[in-house]
Amino acid sequence: MQFFDRQEEIEYLRQERELAKKSARMTVVTGRRRVGKTQLLQKAFGDVPYIYLLVTRRAETDQCADFVERVKSVLPISLYGKGVRFGALFKALMEESCRRSFTLVIDELQEFWKIDEGIFGEIQEHWDRYHAESKINFVTCGSVNTLMNKIFFNEGQPLYGRSTSRMQIEPFRLPVLKEILSTYNPAWNSDDLLALWTFTGGVARYVEELMDRGYVTREAMMNGILDEHSFFLDEGKSVLVQEFGKEYGIYFSILSAIARGVTTRNEIEQLVGTSIGGYLTRLEADYGLISRRQPLYEKGANKSSRYRITDNFFAFWFRFIFRNADLIELRRFDVLKEVLHRDYETFSGFSLEGYFKEKFIEERQYTRIGSWWDRRGENEIDLVCEDEPSGRLDFYEVKREKSRINLNVLKTKAEAFLAKNPQLKGHRTTFNGLTMQDM
Repeated sequence: MQFFDRQEEIEYLRQERELAKKSARMTVVTGRRRVGKTQLLQKAFGDVPYIYLLVTRRAETDQCADFVERVKSVLPISLYGKGVRFGALFKALMEESCRRSFTLVIDELQEFWKIDEGIFGEIQEHWDRYHAESKINFVTCGSVNTLMNKIFFNEGQPLYGRSTSRMQIEPFRLPVLKEILSTYNPAWNSDDLLALWTFTGGVARYVEELMDRGYVTREAMMNGILDEHSFFLDEGKSVLVQEFGKEYGIYFSILSAIARGVTTRNEIEQLVGTSIGGYLTRLEADYGLISRRQPLYEKGANKSSRYRITDNFFAFWFRFIFRNADLIELRRFDVLKEVLHRDYETFSGFSLEGYFKEKFIEERQYTRIGSWWDRRGENEIDLVCEDEPSGRLDFYEVKREKSRINLNVLKTKAEAFLAKNPQLKGHRTTFNGLTMQDM
């Protein structure tokens, strides 16, 4: 797939490179796996020679031998005997950066944690010693957010406070998804767009896989993703096991429960069979995979709180692939596809709500956006959107088909909402339906 978007990120990274010609810069680039960090860095820095080092889980001396060759292909410096330890190699690069400016990218930096945690102390030692005179553009990149945050933003860690800038790479925005789909399927319709959003959430690698294989319609995506040889079948496990470590089984059980619609803590604990408070906290705060939702304008945690998976792909993977691992083991991909076709419209209906919330956020129409439901579950509103400066309060019902929108029911629910939130009764209110035609 051709390269799309990221112009703001490219411009920022190149600005940092220019600043490094006067003083050392250390940029921390993070983002979930497959989001396109490496391609972005290649696009940003590939216009001139730069040093790119990818850390993998193999012996430090073995890796450093390859690193030395990569460095020598860009910088004409002598590194004889510097390949034994990374600390010695980094010291040589910092010394050289006092004489000339260059870019050093270390990708998957967090993998050093598994090799030798002491490497971070060595990086700190040489950075602190030379950075005042250095002109290095040092870019670190990592996919495991928990480790990257610990390495750079946890007090007590050697590299805490050393970075000069941070960049979080996000999935493609909705206008970019439309641009990509228009490029590969000029005749696309809203169902195709919703499918692309539902299955990928805009994650670059997943979008690329679908477009390159010609899976550009809803039907092609559904069948291609669940093909016997599909890249997507093992993707959830291969990405998350590294994040979760040996406790991945409990995390997978929690995510599977949420994906199938079990969304309160009590319900999840009953299904999993153990206390999950700490796991929920880590899934939300450390891994960023779930969010705790509560009715809009509700203050503090309460029994009405619900959990949802924030990543579209993982919501799909746990709902249809992980949950049906027995069908995959039996190679019954025909049945698996029947399950997806049977449940897709309901599943994508929830995804459609997220689509419009994301759309409103990008359009910056409102100062507050959320959903609302009462404690009894009798009244629920898909989207409540407030624009505080103008005093506007818009209520939305979201359905795939226009025929299922009932604004009279929405008005009744809004009355229940305003009874619970009397401070908003002076707002100008509107009642609206959103369908796939509005995408």
